[in-house]
Amino acid sequence: MFYQFYSKPSVASQKETAEKRKKALIKKKIEINPVEAITGNKTAKTWWGVAWNTNLETYADYQNRIDRGKSYCKNGLVIDLNITEGLIQAKVSGSDLYDILIKIDSLPESKWKKICSKCAQRVDSIAALVDGKFPKELSEVFMNQKEGLFPSPREIHMRCSCPDMAGLCKHLAAVLYGVGARLDSDPLLFFKLRSINPSELIKKSVDEKMKNLLANANKKSKRVIADKDIARLFDIETI
Repeated sequence: MFYQFYSKPSVASQKETAEKRKKALIKKKIEINPVEAITGNKTAKTWWGVAWNTNLETYADYQNRIDRGKSYCKNGLVIDLNITEGLIQAKVSGSDLYDILIKIDSLPESKWKKICSKCAQRVDSIAALVDGKFPKELSEVFMNQKEGLFPSPREIHMRCSCPDMAGLCKHLAAVLYGVGARLDSDPLLFFKLRSINPSELIKKSVDEKMKNLLANANKKSKRVIADKDIARLFDIETI
């Protein structure tokens, strides 16, 4: 009896195959949006990209399985990835070319309102928000597993065309890491993915600041001297 042993393809071979598949899709006039190969140890660098990956890695459901896709993502095997409202569509090059569909639940409105209230007077602009330039305590608000912005495993619904019956195969894991890399270049995609409008958060923050400014403006300062006291001070007769 003869046994045929499976030989895992080298990284160079995987990359070469991925490039061939990209060219084949382009030749068919299929528009693709690949996640480029990532150098270094980190798969993401900005606050939103790192936070996305950190959130995934903190859940026990994912901890033992998500690393299988990290090398796929870093080696540029996610040859197409598109993010729209509540939806991630991708293609991953493996033993074959696999189609990925991931649906992300919308952030519940009640949770979003609470987050906006907690951010009041702490975020000045969309630019500051997307750059991750906000107080550290807001990071904790955003990253809270129960009440934060990031999706839990039960809010992520995934499907891969590969024969692996696991709930999270390496191709799906690669795409999830690919999302983190994509958020590095366009953090606003996160808000689109969770079906929320970041302008609402900024408006709430600015409105609260204005409310406080107006309230303070209407209060008489203790330093203000009444008219009669000014007259007495300078010995002026008041009419």
